Amino acid sequence: MHRPPTTGARPGPPVLPGTATGWTLHGLLPQTLSAEEIRAINKPSRAIHEHRTYSWNGWDFDLPPGVFHPGETSRLVHARLLEGTLPVAGLRYAAMGAGLGVEAVVAGVRGARTVYALDVHPESVRTVARHYEGIVGPDGPPLVPLVADVWEGFPDGEQVDVVTFNPPAIELPLSDDPEIVRNLCLGRDIAARFFGQLVARDILAPDGVVYLILSNTAPLRDIVAMALEAGFGAEVVHVEDWPGDDVQTYLFALRRRSAAAAGKA
Repeated sequence: MHRPPTTGARPGPPVLPGTATGWTLHGLLPQTLSAEEIRAINKPSRAIHEHRTYSWNGWDFDLPPGVFHPGETSRLVHARLLEGTLPVAGLRYAAMGAGLGVEAVVAGVRGARTVYALDVHPESVRTVARHYEGIVGPDGPPLVPLVADVWEGFPDGEQVDVVTFNPPAIELPLSDDPEIVRNLCLGRDIAARFFGQLVARDILAPDGVVYLILSNTAPLRDIVAMALEAGFGAEVVHVEDWPGDDVQTYLFALRRRSAAAAGKA
């Protein structure tokens, strides 16, 4: 089912959890903000080329050049993993675009069965492994760090139960710096490859769930449509309506339609 992209419309009230699912939910989601608004909200920093530090939940992280520094959207995912809203205990978990490793660390602390950390950036994968070893330690669940272009590089025949993904889905050319582009501006193409590979390689277990976070600074409706067309049901787990602008950020739970409850497809 194709829904043409439109941009620039003022968003209505946010779609709250439990309000709608599937294509009904899709029709209620906000359109992508205008290019002018997106540029005003996202001002890329060249600090990504510097050595930085990051602290969260009492944990200290060291960021070599090129490793993504989490923002507010990432922290929404981190917090919900830690509080158990996104359950991982006893489950095979994959952090897609693992960055500096906060999601992997939280999953290890929360008792995941196995933690896969995937990133296209080799230094990020090394950074995840270092932080996991230092914070979770040798008694935690096994970590499988993987240099992977989306799912290319994931072991054949293995499956996961839970995936989190905060895609760099802005489509505007905010910078010609390749590090900034990799971390912010890959657009709907990365989502298409994510869902295409996930389905074609049967990586998600039958009762598995993808937790996808997107805002209307990206082609939100188009990416949700991709998930629906790929055979997933969609529902909202959390929505953040940021004060001071028209950005709405959604955390979606996407389940295979055969595993989704009736009416959620």
